[in-house]
Amino acid sequence: MSILNLIGRKKNLFDVDLQRNFEKLKYSVQNGSFLVIGGAGSIGQAVTKEIFKRNPKKLHVVDISENNMVELVRDVRSSIGYITGDFKTFALDIGSDIYDAFIKADGQYDYVLNLSALKHVRSEKDPYTLMRMIDVNVFNTEKTILQSLEKGTKKYFCVSTDKAANPVNMMGASKRIMEMFLMRRSKDIAISTARFANVAFSDGSLLHGFNQRLQKQQPIVAPNDIKRYFVTPKESGELCLMSTIFGDNRDVFFPKLSEQLHLITFAEIAVKYLEQLGYTPYECKDEDEARVLMNTLPQQKKYPCLFTASDTTGEKDFEEFFTENETLDLKRFENIGIIKNELNIEENKLQRFESIIKSLRAKGSWEKEEIVNLFNEMIPNFNHKETGKYLDAKM
Repeated sequence: MSILNLIGRKKNLFDVDLQRNFEKLKYSVQNGSFLVIGGAGSIGQAVTKEIFKRNPKKLHVVDISENNMVELVRDVRSSIGYITGDFKTFALDIGSDIYDAFIKADGQYDYVLNLSALKHVRSEKDPYTLMRMIDVNVFNTEKTILQSLEKGTKKYFCVSTDKAANPVNMMGASKRIMEMFLMRRSKDIAISTARFANVAFSDGSLLHGFNQRLQKQQPIVAPNDIKRYFVTPKESGELCLMSTIFGDNRDVFFPKLSEQLHLITFAEIAVKYLEQLGYTPYECKDEDEARVLMNTLPQQKKYPCLFTASDTTGEKDFEEFFTENETLDLKRFENIGIIKNELNIEENKLQRFESIIKSLRAKGSWEKEEIVNLFNEMIPNFNHKETGKYLDAKM
């Protein structure tokens, strides 16, 4: 099944830029040592494979998911094979003291890439998962930057999201706050990042859910009113590596995606997906009908679908990679844009954020409203869209 065809494109986005920088990229990786944090997630695996196939001197991968790490190793062995450099994986929680001991024992890396994140909008539904999102997206990033700084790492990369540009949900806002923390540390260590669109068929995504629904013989459900940009997993890995190697301090890389060429709804992808598998999509009127028709329609090569308007909290009406106040470089690469940032540290805000989150956790109880109010203080014009409905309440 062609992911490119499903998302409405015919060719890989970064082929020209990769070809033009082939030798520089190859040389930098072959002569570099890398630590990939969160390397067993969809983006992390893609980045790891892009590094691995260029034969680095040292590549260590850390992730909390033991099972995904096993699949990563099986994948690289089955597709690429082996490298002469030091390749190891470690099933560790980067927030733990065990991870700290791991870094203390070695920690010598030219490049540290942080791909760990809580990335789902649904994670803001309760105050406890929301607090963990802050811990993972903000404070673990701060912690690993300080460790990299202490160990003499020359470049730190951290993935952001397009949802950090004018955020409307807490996930995007947490990544925007993370970018503010990155800015503070950029005076001491070179840091670059990347914002990009939805990664098609990444773990936990709606498109990945299409595969799960088919395997479990369940209806496919998708919004028909939300258009999104998509990149393939491979493209996400390429963009992250390009930012790591070629990004100047404080650069944010993003894909040049055209509204005319690349915006597509989830429902449109669902139709393409089913048609590639030989099914005719059958639109149902509600969840009950969709569940009932699963007993008969697939045998007729028809597949029950429910396409509805989106009404859940945190959904952005449109996607953007930069704001009108950010300075852009659109000339350096063919299909990669760069946000160029000057040093701008909002120290009072950062200290207040750290202090309030620390006090809430010390108290042992907090309300979601307290965190939303704090985010509003941190981000001017933060337009949090609260509808009272969350994705966990839908099929």
